[in-house]
Amino acid sequence: MTMQYDVKAAHAEATGTMVAYRTRVKGYQLLSGGTAGDIVFKDGGSGGIERLRVNISTNQAPISTNIPGEGILFNTDVHVTLPATAKITVFYG
Repeated sequence: MTMQYDVKAAHAEATGTMVAYRTRVKGYQLLSGGTAGDIVFKDGGSGGIERLRVNISTNQAPISTNIPGEGILFNTDVHVTLPATAKITVFYG
């Protein structure tokens, strides 16, 4: 059995690239901040391939999700689009 590699974290409070290289997203924790909408994870910048979409409601409790298996592979980078006041922490490695 091989050892699990280090898991890192990145936090964002606005739309943008969270990790600028190839990696696997292992999980996330998000907070709506009072704004409903979709949180969209893309591979390859804002115009890249959509890998994950999470819908949040206005007054939703914080969500913490582990992604099963080895996580979701992002070949280029991890770009996240957030609703106006949402916040997210992504766990990757």
